[in-house]
Amino acid sequence: MTATTVPTDVSEQTAPRPGPETRAERLGRRLLPAGAAVLSGVLLYLSFAPRELWWLAPFAFAPLAFVLHGRRPRSGFGLGMLMGLGYFLPLLSFTGVDVGPVPWIALAVAEAAFLGLTGLGIALVSRLPVWPLWAGGVWIVGEAARARFPFGGFPWGKVAFSQPDGLFLPLAALGGTPLLGFAVVLCGFGTGDVVRRLVADRRTRDRALVTSAALALVPVVAGAAATPLVSTGAEHGTATVAVIQGNVPRMGLDFNAQRRAVLDHHVRETLRLAADVKAGRAKQPDLVLWPENSSDIDPYRNDDARAVIDKAVKAIGAPVSVGAVVTAEDGKPRNRQILWDPRTGPGAVYDKRHLQPFGEYMPYRGFFRLFSSDVDRAGAFEPGAEPAVFDMAGTGVGPVTCYEAAFDDVVRDQVRAGAEILSVPSNNATFERSQMTYQQLAMDRVRAVEHGRAVMVPVTSGVSAVIRPDGTIAQRTGMFTAESLVAEVPRRSSLTPATRVGAWPELVLALMGAAGLARVIARRRAGTAG
Repeated sequence: MTATTVPTDVSEQTAPRPGPETRAERLGRRLLPAGAAVLSGVLLYLSFAPRELWWLAPFAFAPLAFVLHGRRPRSGFGLGMLMGLGYFLPLLSFTGVDVGPVPWIALAVAEAAFLGLTGLGIALVSRLPVWPLWAGGVWIVGEAARARFPFGGFPWGKVAFSQPDGLFLPLAALGGTPLLGFAVVLCGFGTGDVVRRLVADRRTRDRALVTSAALALVPVVAGAAATPLVSTGAEHGTATVAVIQGNVPRMGLDFNAQRRAVLDHHVRETLRLAADVKAGRAKQPDLVLWPENSSDIDPYRNDDARAVIDKAVKAIGAPVSVGAVVTAEDGKPRNRQILWDPRTGPGAVYDKRHLQPFGEYMPYRGFFRLFSSDVDRAGAFEPGAEPAVFDMAGTGVGPVTCYEAAFDDVVRDQVRAGAEILSVPSNNATFERSQMTYQQLAMDRVRAVEHGRAVMVPVTSGVSAVIRPDGTIAQRTGMFTAESLVAEVPRRSSLTPATRVGAWPELVLALMGAAGLARVIARRRAGTAG
């Protein structure tokens, strides 16, 4: 009798063999991940002000996680670059308002290159256990790098700045913008990995699936748990602060051509407020804040400018922080805040420390002139060296001039130096009615929570605002209007955990990302050696 061999797996014999991949399938395999990466960037952009769509930020990272997982490093770089273009091209469009598209596109591409390198790193760690955790650390490495290089860095668009209204915001008081940004990214990557595993038909009892779901949920729980760290209490009483927005004669870079008109506008608005105080229509302020560039005429060298400023300060009867462009004792220009007393005149000063490249100074001017003559419109300012807190009628006010609000260390230095209130004097007239002013206002709101301070935002042309220590806006102006805000704000001296620990959260998170990359590289070398 002949034995009959029975197949152990009939499905292997009956299942149809896949045919060769068609051109359409091959094209779809390439275009779908690219489209998902661009979508990721666009969603992240849409999470930023002036829109109140903070919840889009974690969902922006879900498709990125989906397409980067298991990719080769080269593909990771390309997909990260595409995400960066979808993000930075619309986010930074304000940079081309008055100088054309070339600088805007060049900046967006340069920043997108950082995201390309970040995508490369995420692709490398994506095969590690609990990879969303390592990937979140890699993202912080990328943000830390672009906040420092080149030309002093450009941290504009850090993920944390999308969250002034978000559930994750209290984490800023615990670990600053690095921890806040990490929480958003981890939630998104965890969510993306859950979807990836479900699409792969994994069962819900899969331990890795449960881990990814936990990683997506932990940042939300942590944000709720950190809520008690956010306080608005007046630890040393309150101060009545006036924020002056004088407006400018016209928008764009050429507004500087009417420097005296800008000064006169701020003098006029201060005199109007003084009249309202005298008539009982407004409360007498303890201190007054003028914006950056409110006097582009040097009051140290121009007696007329000094006289009109002094007139306004005496009329309001309170110390005024005046934003001025001056020539310092060394003969070099400074972007300066001057503490102007109604009795003694100009006194203490704060010189802007973190200058804006291509605006307040021009690196490699001769080289960049080959591409655009607009480089000659950039200034030649010298940076200040030290933090400075103004004693304004007994209240410690820490100036953080405009662009500096994007830099963690500058803001932290002012709080550690004794600022009970933060002031962010700015000049946004150059960027007209673009979204730039709203993006900066969102940064200021995050800084309020990070350091537990009320933040005053005097702007030449708007939006000026009074921000409570919990990040909510108490008062705000419109754009391109002459207005004054008078508000009673808490004076605070306690330091949040974020202020105390400084740069340590960023360092720890970056080291975690670097450790994940080192682990992958070591594995690859071991595999090659074997």
